[in-house]
Parts: sequence; structure tokens; C-alpha cells
Amino acid sequence: MPKSPTIPFSVLDLAPVPAGTEVGTAIRSSRALAQHAERLGYHRFWLAEHHNMPGIASAATAVMIGYVADGTATIRVGSGGVMLPNHAPLMVAEQFGTLAALYPGRIDLGLGRAPGTDQATMRALRRYMGAVDSFAQDVVELQAWFSPASPDQAVRAVPGEGQDVPLWILGSSTYGAQLAAALGLPFAFASHFAPDHLMDALRIYRREFKPSAQLAKPYVLVCIGVCAADTDEAARRLFTSSQQQFVSLRRGRPGLLPPPVDDIRSVASEAELAGLDHTFQYGAVGSAATVKAKIEQVLALTGADELMAASQIFDHGARLRSYEILAQVRESLAG
Repeated sequence: MPKSPTIPFSVLDLAPVPAGTEVGTAIRSSRALAQHAERLGYHRFWLAEHHNMPGIASAATAVMIGYVADGTATIRVGSGGVMLPNHAPLMVAEQFGTLAALYPGRIDLGLGRAPGTDQATMRALRRYMGAVDSFAQDVVELQAWFSPASPDQAVRAVPGEGQDVPLWILGSSTYGAQLAAALGLPFAFASHFAPDHLMDALRIYRREFKPSAQLAKPYVLVCIGVCAADTDEAARRLFTSSQQQFVSLRRGRPGLLPPPVDDIRSVASEAELAGLDHTFQYGAVGSAATVKAKIEQVLALTGADELMAASQIFDHGARLRSYEILAQVRESLAG
């Protein structure tokens, strides 16, 4: 009997910059990862907007999306996400309208309301604190820019108007769930770094969802951290790069993605390790069998329609191998 397809698996990439690596090399590695993911049958490849973080090269997210889309042919490419309060909705419509014109049917626009940075950088971005409060209105305005223009419309998004660019709401709290439900948009939850409100957010989204022209019924994407290797021990060692980077961020010293260490306890306190365990509680770290068991647990808990994996792995070859193993897990989950 042929296997039935499992849910789509996708990739969230931060264009990590490993220590000792040039930014251009890191960016090219991201495109190589997208090409690898496309060959392995992943559904989407999203890039995230972060600023003032030396270890993340995807600050110019629309530029990165164009670079990745140009190097691939079938995989959907998009933002996970664009932090909308950092931008004028018209400019976002123009950027993603251009991308959609170049790569029709392949561009996603995931929207977040967090700054993606610190307060000093927020000021440098000319973002004002009240921008967060207008997020819902900005999303609605953005939808309008993508609609066909009326004959007497004074300002138009060119390119942009009439383009098919699916909007997503990204969230790490219940706010995003409420907005996505009210607007009838798909909802992506960032449980790879913000696990606390996952289940509450999904319940609210599904309960309050109102069908829209874009989406007839709720659609949930859950993002988790994944670090897969041939053995549990090897995966746990690779994962120490992500752990170290997160500890540095929590200490207020964001930096390049560090090489793995043999013992994470040598660089992090017990309190920090407890915080890491909490933050990464939905993460899947280990061999194929270990990763499969964790993903089965997450899918059973959330009922997600799609799973997205974020992997901060120092060695590019090991990162490619991690996604190979995850693709094998995806196939083994098909019943």
C-alpha cells in the first residue's frame, strides 16, 4: 500500500554567520541550503529579519529572498518574518510585489510586530514605539496595497497591486493568534524560541478564526529548533553552538555563531542551562529516531498543519546533513 503524504516540512533560516566566516560566504551558504532543501522536498524556505546581530546575515530580508528565489525553482521563499513596524506598508508591498512579479506563485510574506533588535537599533531604524500599536492597521493597509487599484486611486503600489502574495501572521504570544484569526490569515508560531504561549495561542486562533478570501479554514505552522546528526551524542555537540549563541544574546552580547564545545556546562551557568532547557523545550536534537519521536510528540500536541525547522549549526556540511535526516524523518512519518 502506498504511503500517504505527511504534513509539509519547511525551513526557517537566519543566514547564520559562523565565527571565522565572511558574511558573503554565509549568505551563499544560505542559498546552497535552500537548493538542498528544494531537492529534499521541503515546502518553504523563510528568512528572518534581525538587526544589529553579527551572527545573522538576513537583515535585508527582501534582498535575501530575491537571492534565494533566483537560485531555486520550485520551493516557496518568503519572510519569517518582515517586522512590519520597521517599515512603511507601501514599501513592503513594492518589495514583495517585485519579488512576486519575478518569481510568481513562490513568494510568502510573513509579518511580525517585534522589533527584531534592541532599542538603540530601533531608533536607528527610525522606528517609534507607537508603531507596535498600529500593527493590525498596518497589516490591513498592506492587504489594501496588494488589491487591484481603483481608477481614481492617487497612490498605488507598483509593483504590488494585484499581486498574489499570501500574507501570514507570525507570533510568539496570543496577540498574533487573535489578529490572524480576525483577518482569516495563516498563523505561524515561533516555538523555537518562545514556547510559553504556544498552546493558548493555537486554541485562540482556531476558536476565533474567521474565513477570508485568502483562507477558508485555520492553518497553523509551528516552528521548532532541529539539530539532527547520525548519533544523539553528535547532535548534542552540534547543538551547543545554538546554545552558546542564545546565552550570549541573553547576556546582551550577541555575536557570531560559535563552534561547538564538548561540554556546554563549561561556558554556561546552571541557571542559564535551565533557561535554555525551557526555551528549547520543543526542539528536536538527536539522531533520526530521537528527532522523529520528538516531532511526533509536537505534532500530536499541536495538531499543526505544517512544521518548520530552524537549525543554527556551525558547520555547513553538518547543517545540510541535519536537513537530510529531517527529510528522512518526514518520510518515515507518512503512514
